[in-house]
Amino acid sequence: MAGLKGWKEDYRSKLVTAQEAAAQIKSGDWIIVPAVNSAPIDILNALADRKEELQKVKIASNLITYPYAFLQGDYVGRITYYSGYFGPLERMFLPQGNVVPFPMHLSKAQIALERAKANDVFLCEVTPPDERGYMNYGPCGVAYGRFSTTMCKKVIAQVNSKAPWIHGIENMVHISEVDFVVEKDHDLVPVPEITITDVEKKIGEHIAERITDGATIQLGIGGIPNAVAYFLHEKKDLGVHAEILSDAVAELAELGVITGRKKTLFRDKIAVGGLIIGTQRLLDFVNDNPTIVSMPIAQANSLDVIRQNDNLCSINAGLTVDLTGQVASETIGHTQYSATGGQADFVRGALASKNGKSFIALKSTSLKKDGTLTSRIVLNFTPGTVVTTPRSDAMYIVTEYGIADVYMKSIPDRVKAMISVAHPDFREELEKQAFEAGLLIPATLPVNI
Repeated sequence: MAGLKGWKEDYRSKLVTAQEAAAQIKSGDWIIVPAVNSAPIDILNALADRKEELQKVKIASNLITYPYAFLQGDYVGRITYYSGYFGPLERMFLPQGNVVPFPMHLSKAQIALERAKANDVFLCEVTPPDERGYMNYGPCGVAYGRFSTTMCKKVIAQVNSKAPWIHGIENMVHISEVDFVVEKDHDLVPVPEITITDVEKKIGEHIAERITDGATIQLGIGGIPNAVAYFLHEKKDLGVHAEILSDAVAELAELGVITGRKKTLFRDKIAVGGLIIGTQRLLDFVNDNPTIVSMPIAQANSLDVIRQNDNLCSINAGLTVDLTGQVASETIGHTQYSATGGQADFVRGALASKNGKSFIALKSTSLKKDGTLTSRIVLNFTPGTVVTTPRSDAMYIVTEYGIADVYMKSIPDRVKAMISVAHPDFREELEKQAFEAGLLIPATLPVNI
């Protein structure tokens, strides 16, 4: 590795165009690309233009926010995208057959990439270098940045002056560690704010009531986390330890609700596992903000790290939950919808935390294509549905009708609690199904252990 002196000459010698950078990719290469708004869009577009020249190129990333041409079905066998976390674009392109689900706990993502031998090329986006020649991985690059820089045989960086500089751990790369540099600015793709529905507000209010002053929270993105944040405005001295930082958390910090003063780990800091996802307002908030500690997701999501946060309240979303408390959050039948993500990491981390609490939130119903309602609290999952959080780990299941405490409960007690938070129109049928399945026993028999 070259020293710090003379880095400017080293930098200039590595400058290439996006097309020249894409030309470094060869057939059979595994490429790691940062998630969401830290992807080098121009290099990836140049790579997509080489479709006819390439065979069996694989790209590993998560939650993309740009409609790359290689997502289309006519790229099958040429450039294929492996996604560790699905968002709207992955769901849209999945039927074309060139988006491959790559399930993993985010805490184990590095192990998954190592086992896949995804070590040929790291394509990343970075900030311009500082006076020492160090560039910053930006809002999402730190999640796997240092790992990928070290593991991959070739590192190609797109320098984007619009990328925010994020403080934290292992979130910088020196020009001496990079093989090629592309200077090309583009606007970061913002994730728009999600409007909170009345149902989500009810769910958020139920959860917020259980969060005490001084607690450390883990919120994701979406309507329900935003609704929880909406009802936290009167809380005091909250902390944050999460895999994702969203607009809702930034707003609470600006309001003085989040201070981190009572945290037992990274006191006075907002700790986030390298995924900063939201609007331009959020990107402006995190830019060169010393209250942010961004770190590799393998560290932020580690059980040994999470458990050091006393009073941790983990809040995640589910798609459907069965009557015994099994949580399905990533597939609808066999069809991938989101991902394993960090849900199980934080559910178990919260349970290991002193006075920790784990919440899984979902709306009680969903709307079918024909306009009729169906219950998301069910006796049986649709065949192929993946269990994300086992019932033995589930604590609080929350719908707009309240909170079901299923932690360490007997099957009959779990079933009764789950029915109590189902939509009223489905409770009688669910109770009937539970009796027929043997999950409930006659009232004349004891139901408590």
